[in-house]
Amino acid sequence: MAHESVDITEKLSLFSDHWSPKVVARLNDYEIKVVKVKGEFVWHTHDDTDELFIVVAGDLTIQLRDGDVRLSPGQLFVVPRGVEHCPIADGEVHALLIEPTGSLTLATQVAHRPPASTTHRRDSRRCPTFRMPILQC
Repeated sequence: MAHESVDITEKLSLFSDHWSPKVVARLNDYEIKVVKVKGEFVWHTHDDTDELFIVVAGDLTIQLRDGDVRLSPGQLFVVPRGVEHCPIADGEVHALLIEPTGSLTLATQVAHRPPASTTHRRDSRRCPTFRMPILQC
């Protein structure tokens, strides 16, 4: 068994698609993922797990119904399970996610994301509300 470090910058350079996390390591029953995000996602919740965002590059805003959390490189935020949230990145953001193996989170939801043209601005919240049974993770 080879013991090698994971170069996060290198792994992020291997793809360009947004909102499509890539597994770079495993830790017990968790997957360590890198992801590039740009633009807005959808309001969603995870009923069975918290969600961790660690920003590597760029600035990410996590909208919550009671206020926004802004993250810069080197900062992290944990969205507690069951809390509705909506990530937004005005420019490209590189981030790390740590999620339970097999969890139906960001990767599954992006396949069901509505096109950006259907987004409505409401109460200065830019993300649309988008609910499908598969999104309740």
